[in-house]
Amino acid sequence: MHPMIDRPLRPSLRVSPRGVAPPSPRGIARLAPLAALAALILGAPAAEAAPKKYHFELAAVTSKAEVKPDVAKAAVPRVEGQVRKAFDTHPQVVAKLDGAPDKDKADAYRKFLAQKGITGAYLVTVEVTEALEELEPMDKPSSQRLTVGISVHVLGETIPGRTIGFTGDGRAKIKQEIGKKLRPRDREVAWDQAAEIAIADAMQTVFKQLEKPQKKQ
Repeated sequence: MHPMIDRPLRPSLRVSPRGVAPPSPRGIARLAPLAALAALILGAPAAEAAPKKYHFELAAVTSKAEVKPDVAKAAVPRVEGQVRKAFDTHPQVVAKLDGAPDKDKADAYRKFLAQKGITGAYLVTVEVTEALEELEPMDKPSSQRLTVGISVHVLGETIPGRTIGFTGDGRAKIKQEIGKKLRPRDREVAWDQAAEIAIADAMQTVFKQLEKPQKKQ
């Protein structure tokens, strides 16, 4: 008799822990593109909505009575210049509406805005609420410090309707070291910088308000 040998049998089929045969390399290769597509679809972030567009029309730039006349004379034109520049360059502002109907024709005007993809139109008034210009000595010989400050308040009224659409406030203070004598160019640079920063600050507050749900015009 031949002796019995206790030898484990070799299974003809590899069995996974759950009793199902794993896919072959060829099957894996076929499934890989489908898995990648599913991951792309499930993991892809939702597309961001395009920023809303608005039409801003400048009505006026004024100054409060408390602002000294000579200071207001320097501040107002520079603020107006920066406002117009902001309206022309801001990506969400449409400065010109060619072919728009008369503002008094409310329904036609709103329809025109909708056709142009413009969320709202506003008549904007800017007021210089505070402005200052100061010179003070410095420790350095033949040097002094020029300080220029501006505060502005922005009001937007809906077109059509003339109801309050938004408000915004901005402020800036520029300190600049100059020579012994104050040159006109020194004043121009300081006022231009202060006006630019104050208007940029105000525009930020304006668009924060516009991002909130708006009442229908």
